[in-house]
Amino acid sequence: MFGFLKGKNKDIVIGSPAKGKAVPVSQVNDPTFAEEILGKGVAIMPEDGKVCAPAAGEISMVFDTLHAFSMTTNDGVELLVHIGLETVGLKGKGFTAHAKAGDKVEKGDLIITADLDAIKAEGLDTIIPVIVCNTDEYKDVESLTGKDVAVSDDVLKISLK
Repeated sequence: MFGFLKGKNKDIVIGSPAKGKAVPVSQVNDPTFAEEILGKGVAIMPEDGKVCAPAAGEISMVFDTLHAFSMTTNDGVELLVHIGLETVGLKGKGFTAHAKAGDKVEKGDLIITADLDAIKAEGLDTIIPVIVCNTDEYKDVESLTGKDVAVSDDVLKISLK
């Protein structure tokens, strides 16, 4: 009877960029992320250094220091994926880029490889915050945490206004 409503207000789902454990962004030991200054999100405690696209879309930027990338999903979600904390100071050491700005990517495509052992050897945290930078454009951004995840497993549910 209400078939015309199907497909309206469908949630957008964002996948994990890495294999590991999904935790609330409030557990990130950096107030910029934990206090949601840049937007709401989720964090992954990674098991390996393969960091992938959490959704299909276009890479907006791969930071020169390779510690982070931003992208816009095909649904218009602006994401920041930040590999570790204070890792900008490594100036690219231990990181290998597999994509560049302007690249069209599919969910699960490898974007950056990070040497987690090298990051830990520098005394740095390897946690990966995934932030929705345009949070204000959505009704809600819910993190799906407290579970082990594989690349592309659901970690964020975004509700449209």
